[in-house]
Amino acid sequence: MNSTGTVYWITGLSGAGKTTIGTQLLKKLNNNTVFLDGDNLREIYGDDIGYSLEDRKKMAMRNSRLCKMLSSQGFNVICCTIAMFHSVRDWNRKNISNYKEIYLKVSPEVLIARDQKNLYSKHKNGTIKNIMGLDLSFEEPINPNIVIENNGDKSPDEIVDFIIKNI
Repeated sequence: MNSTGTVYWITGLSGAGKTTIGTQLLKKLNNNTVFLDGDNLREIYGDDIGYSLEDRKKMAMRNSRLCKMLSSQGFNVICCTIAMFHSVRDWNRKNISNYKEIYLKVSPEVLIARDQKNLYSKHKNGTIKNIMGLDLSFEEPINPNIVIENNGDKSPDEIVDFIIKNI
């Protein structure tokens, strides 16, 4: 493989639709594309990293380095991860030649209503902490390639078609 692959870094808070959009994008690109999801990557790496801000940053850098390695071997990579750190996204821009950042922006009300992993309800009743956007502050992307308001007014297919046309 001689050419460098593209990294599609799909970021947003928990419940923003990263995995849904990433899966749909994979179906459209499919050829020579690797799909990486933040939850699955945590399982693969093992349980040595928690959910503190510092641990989350370490995890994000692991993901970044993996994306760089795969793309340098010619694979397209779809990485769906919260990774809400300017330093991580800056590293990606400097070190991954075909880096495309897609920010799924969703209102807090919609995120709480979706609550697919019960994180927001568990946080509310005090059974978990370290939820980004609630008790952990996040650094909202300031210059992504695309910002998509994903509050439920567009289907995943419409969003993916928009990404492919505009990236």
